[in-house]
Amino acid sequence: MSGRLKEVRERIASVNSTQQITKAMKMVSAAKLRRAQQAITEMRPYANKLDVMLRNILANLEGGDSGSSFGTKREIQKVLMIIVTSNRGLAGAFNSNIIKAAVAKIDNEYNDVRKEGNLSILCVGKKGNDYFRKRNQDCTLISDYVLLFDDLGFENVARVSQHAMDGFSINDYDIVDVAYGRFKNAGVQYAECVQFLPVVQPPTSEKEKKKRRADYIFEPNKEDLLEELIPTILQTTFQKFVLDTHASEHGARMTAMDKATENANELLKDLKISYNKARQEAITKELSEIVGGAAALEG
Repeated sequence: MSGRLKEVRERIASVNSTQQITKAMKMVSAAKLRRAQQAITEMRPYANKLDVMLRNILANLEGGDSGSSFGTKREIQKVLMIIVTSNRGLAGAFNSNIIKAAVAKIDNEYNDVRKEGNLSILCVGKKGNDYFRKRNQDCTLISDYVLLFDDLGFENVARVSQHAMDGFSINDYDIVDVAYGRFKNAGVQYAECVQFLPVVQPPTSEKEKKKRRADYIFEPNKEDLLEELIPTILQTTFQKFVLDTHASEHGARMTAMDKATENANELLKDLKISYNKARQEAITKELSEIVGGAAALEG
């Protein structure tokens, strides 16, 4: 019986130690979440407005205008899939959901491209890179930007979107998709896979098309402005994807650690009940042995 008591005591100590770790991780994630949430909350309206501006500009350009290639659809023969995950785990199903969204898109739409060896996967974050590195997906894995989350400055993040734009411009890629985690709040994040290039023009009626037509005035001149404006807007859009994922990671980890702490509490309750039962059984056995020994002496 003493062996069972020792085993339960050791389990209680182990769960207590684990609970302290999950509490600390929850507090750290909560602190990081506040900063990450503020960053994406402040940027999202700006990025969304620029995205609308980009679509309207491309809708108003003629085929030969500078910069219009980013809105030109081509036959899909070469694909770049950018997968934005976190560097660390312990965030519930956050990373696996993003990977699943990307894999589903590849299996459903780019399976033929993959079989021909024309699928490239660019991973931002270690978790996505580890997944595709360990599994032979018949694709080209680009790992140059895995540690991007070490520096989320605009210029550093823009290196990834610039890689995609350069590849699209020289026909290395016919389409570029991004799989990322869209942040809603601390408890809700959505894994999404969206088209980055070419810029999607939503279907509209003739009446809506007329409304979207605009007589833009470009200063100093159209060519110079578009050469700078369109890449900057695309880089800002990709920055939003990364900041969304960054906030989603900390929200998912905070939620996961909170649930882990609650589970530890429930487990501790059960273990303490088991410990008390075992202790009572040990005391009862000892009393029985004492009473039995006394009776034997009297006999």
